[in-house]
Amino acid sequence: MVIAGYVLVAIVALGIIYVGLNYLFAPAKIASGFGFTEVPENAESFLNVKGGRDIGAGLIPLALMIYGDPHALGWVILTAAAWPVFDMLIVLRHRGKKAIAFGVHGLTAVVMVVAAALLLLG
Repeated sequence: MVIAGYVLVAIVALGIIYVGLNYLFAPAKIASGFGFTEVPENAESFLNVKGGRDIGAGLIPLALMIYGDPHALGWVILTAAAWPVFDMLIVLRHRGKKAIAFGVHGLTAVVMVVAAALLLLG
């Protein structure tokens, strides 16, 4: 169970690092996939900030994976699942694309909770 938890965490961590890099180097392109129906003009600086934070958010679980404490990693991933939940709620609140809200952000949160459960119970 722990190995499956580590694999799920690695997928999520590398995925958010990839997203973060895109927010740094191709912000307008990646922002359209967040779920909002429109991306404001001149938002590049804020999108770059999001990119840096996404990269940091992906590095934290990778560091804990190297440290090798599945319980600590499980608690961090469980609490970090709040990020995609809030992303989903923000997209829905602003009448964004429901498919992306649930299919990307919601599904990411579910995967993170499952990974946390595998790590904490394994």
